[in-house]
This record gives sequence, structure tokens and C-alpha cells, in this order.
Amino acid sequence: MPLSHPRRAALSEQVIAALRAQITTGEWPVGSRIPTEPELVEQLGVARNTVREAVRALAHNGLLDIRQGSGTYVVATSELAGVMQRRFAGADPRHVAELRSTLESAAARLAAERRTEKDLKQLDALLLRREEAWESGEAEAFVTADATFHLAVVAASHNDVMTAMYADLGEVLRDWLRDDVGASLSPETHMEHGRLVDAIRAGDATAAAEVAAAYPLVCRPGRVSAPPSGG
Repeated sequence: MPLSHPRRAALSEQVIAALRAQITTGEWPVGSRIPTEPELVEQLGVARNTVREAVRALAHNGLLDIRQGSGTYVVATSELAGVMQRRFAGADPRHVAELRSTLESAAARLAAERRTEKDLKQLDALLLRREEAWESGEAEAFVTADATFHLAVVAASHNDVMTAMYADLGEVLRDWLRDDVGASLSPETHMEHGRLVDAIRAGDATAAAEVAAAYPLVCRPGRVSAPPSGG
């Protein structure tokens, strides 16, 4: 049957695309466990082997992690994000902090010049969510909320290339933040971010850049440090 292989390959690609869409749209966020194989079979209406092939392909590309006895988890939002995470997994934390500082400072400067009312409403909402996560005392919830807020700041720059690059570095930056925050939240790891939103709202590009540059560099004792004037 010469057409069977092309048809099977095409179906597999469709399933891969459907699963990838669930990841890239945030329906399945990084760190979450995706539905089980039988659930995916029922949802997609395809054979078990086709689902298994698609999941393995996305795991090979670095988007999923298949953990025997536990399930399959989302570890990156794109193939490039997966590559970034593997490439910089053992990077010097200081270098990650410096990269984050550089990107966020540039993005905040542009955000102050280009932000829309929609951007400001989004930043206000995410700033509130970040504070609520901190008050909950749950370190992982805070890491997620903080990362989401900073990505929104970068997105407010309306520089699509910068935003895509920052998103692809997302898990590398979250890993750095997890390490910096630790297993439990403590006063020295908390930084109020209202000044950054205020500077962006006021259109003060210089202040926004300075505040954003300092945030990633203020860490617990023994880690990267910067003058306290930025936060």
C-alpha cells in the first residue's frame, strides 16, 4: 500500500501540531502534566500509536519530558526554548542574571515609550497576581507569577524579536529564579515592582530601564548583588 505511509505520516504531523498548539498557547503551561495517552486518544480521535509517536517527537524536540511512572510534562514552550534550557542548564548564575538584567532593561525602556493602555492594564493585573503569589508563601507560584509579569514587561516593548527571545529563555530564567528564591520565600528575596510599572506608565524610559536593570541582580547573600538603589 504505497499511500499508507504518507497518510500515516501526515496524520502524525497533525497530531504533533495539535499538541504543540496546546503548549505554545499556554493551555498546557510549563511544568504541567499533559493528559494521559488514553485521554489524548479520546480527545484527538486517533490511534494510540499515533499519539505515542507525536508525544515522543515532542519529547525529542525538548518540549516534553516523559517520566516513567509519573506522566509526561511540559518543559519548554518551543523547540528553541528546549535547546536553550539544555544549553544553559549549567551556566554560571551570575551570567544568567546579567543577561536577564540586560534584556529587561532594554525592554523596559522601550515599554515606557510604546506601552498601550491594554499593556498597562495587563501589567497592573500581573503585578497584583505577583503580590498575591508572594503572600501565599508558595515559592513555585511566586516564580511563575514573577516570570509572567516580567514577560509582560518585555511584551510591552512591542519588539517581537526581543519578546520571542525572552520567551525562549523563559525556563532558563525561571530555573535561575527558583534557585535564587529557594524552597521557601523570605524577606530578602522579595522586591516590590510597583516602581517599574509606575515608570512605564509615566513614559519615563530612563527610570524604567534603571529599575528593571537592578531587579535581577539583587539576590540572597552570597549570590550576585547590585546597589540597592534600583529596587
